[in-house]
Amino acid sequence: MFNERETRGPVRRHGSIEVVCGSMFSGKTEELIRRMKRAKFAKQNVEIFKPAIDVRYSEEDVVSHDHNVIQSTPVDSSQNILLLADNIDVVGIDEAQFFDMGIVDVCQQLARRGIRVICAGLDLDYKGLPFGPMPALMAIAEDVYKTHAICVRCGDLAYCSHRLVASEKRVLLGETDSYEPLCRACYDKAIAAEQSEAKAE
Repeated sequence: MFNERETRGPVRRHGSIEVVCGSMFSGKTEELIRRMKRAKFAKQNVEIFKPAIDVRYSEEDVVSHDHNVIQSTPVDSSQNILLLADNIDVVGIDEAQFFDMGIVDVCQQLARRGIRVICAGLDLDYKGLPFGPMPALMAIAEDVYKTHAICVRCGDLAYCSHRLVASEKRVLLGETDSYEPLCRACYDKAIAAEQSEAKAE
């Protein structure tokens, strides 16, 4: 029987870049794990990477706040991903905001190899500013999916992560005792209150 696909030779894989972004506690890692598990179910070769500095739940696994787990490979720099992504169909990258800017070129190179790349990360830091390489990753992605937590003060959709501890470090790993998701209005009120307290001291 005539098979059109056979006459065309092997099917070429088309690479792509997907970005899952949002505030803390919005389900970014949960969505990344869901997409990776679906790819594994489809018999695809998958590998997930995370920055080696992220040891909150596990040194090696990617763990969501809801404690869903998937095995991962911790790496110190974005270039290590290129070296470790041989014979892989789908590459997942968690906490992409913590990587160096080279992660942008790494994702481009992987996509050109025909690999599906899924990045998850915070789009904004605790000051409400674009975080690390995330804006560039969102710009080059075929698909950007924004997740939303719920504002803990009013119940609206959260806008960014408000830091609850005194620290000027941009990278400060933490959980619910260190951050809270707030909508834009509640975030602005919280920052205004903190500035007023600082002036009074």
